[in-house]
Amino acid sequence: MSYVLIVFASLLSCGGQLCQKQAAHTRARQRVWGWLALSLVLLGCAMLLWLFVLQTVPVSVAYPMLSLNFIFITLAARFIWHEPIALRHGVGVLLIIVGIILLGGAA
Repeated sequence: MSYVLIVFASLLSCGGQLCQKQAAHTRARQRVWGWLALSLVLLGCAMLLWLFVLQTVPVSVAYPMLSLNFIFITLAARFIWHEPIALRHGVGVLLIIVGIILLGGAA
């Protein structure tokens, strides 16, 4: 259950970051504020959930799991804004995945 909460906190955090990116690309002022407001809500929820996670999972295990953000953001940027993923970046993401698997197995 703790790992599900970590993934969910990571997804909320990534959602907030993606809203900020969308706000940066939006020209209409009202939409910018909407994206920023949604970002604050998502990041606030992520923080509250993260505080709960830290009560149940050792920080030495939980914190490195936030590396999931790099994976989620890379995939979202690729599929939402069609940003390219360079070979070097892709290898880095694969290494992060290996690290998460190793750390997850240690818990």
